[in-house]
Amino acid sequence: MQSLPATIASHLRRNIIAVLGLALLAGPQGAAAQGGLGVALEDDGGSGGPIALPPGARVMRDVAYGSDPAQRMDVYLPAQPQRAPVIFMVHGGGWAVGDKAAASVVANKVAHWLPAGFVLISANYRLLPRADPLGQSDDVAAALAAAQARVPSWGGDPARFILMGHSSGAHLVTLLAADPSIAARRGVVPWRGTIALDSAALDVVELMKSPHHPLYDRAFGADPDGWRRASPIHRLAMPPSPILLVCSSMRANACPQARAFAAKVTGLGGRADVLPVALRHGEINKALGLPGSYTESVDAFVRRLANL
Repeated sequence: MQSLPATIASHLRRNIIAVLGLALLAGPQGAAAQGGLGVALEDDGGSGGPIALPPGARVMRDVAYGSDPAQRMDVYLPAQPQRAPVIFMVHGGGWAVGDKAAASVVANKVAHWLPAGFVLISANYRLLPRADPLGQSDDVAAALAAAQARVPSWGGDPARFILMGHSSGAHLVTLLAADPSIAARRGVVPWRGTIALDSAALDVVELMKSPHHPLYDRAFGADPDGWRRASPIHRLAMPPSPILLVCSSMRANACPQARAFAAKVTGLGGRADVLPVALRHGEINKALGLPGSYTESVDAFVRRLANL
């Protein structure tokens, strides 16, 4: 039997991992007990079909930033970009599943921001168990460095990057914002700001000491020193670039963690805005870009950072 092409094999492996991960997360401590987290993992799974592009837009798929098959990113370009601002998106999925091409990750963002002249880049990274959250943050940093280096040839502006992530992806981008040395080691230059879409893992130490979903044990293990290394609020020692912390008011712990992180940022002299929204965890990702007050609030933050 002939071997499958590498790209097809990679997608098959990712879909199998997603199915297995969702099965493991089912049960009495599943989605309902965690404010819809299980649904969010499913939402960030397979691509769900091709993403509709605005007129004149195009996409470059599976641009490599490393040698591992998971180290790939999709680049969505508006019509005739010229020093365009860039939204760099990191998908969620409990650090264990998810994909850069999922419709919930990119469809409405592409439809909203590409016609406004933005480039949107959506990155994959190695997942559990092959890489823990610290390894994943290093992958995101490597992808960001590669994107900044190459974006001028795509019509984007390396000085106008905005980092965005959902769920576990929100944890990863907030970790980079809290401790920019993680990204600097990969050659990343400072970005304009960060948007965290509904992470409940901003204080990993508090999370792990409280009742929590088993997926966090798989991600963060049992070592308190490891919890601190992976905890954005504990890595935060100086004012980060401006950060917007979107949180679901329908979850018990997302907004309290966002407010605690924002309070530490402001105490250090930085800027952090908390935006509670009455949407479930997965919908916070999927609905961003649809008309309404939620998108308008995030868009105002994006445009302020991009000087538009």
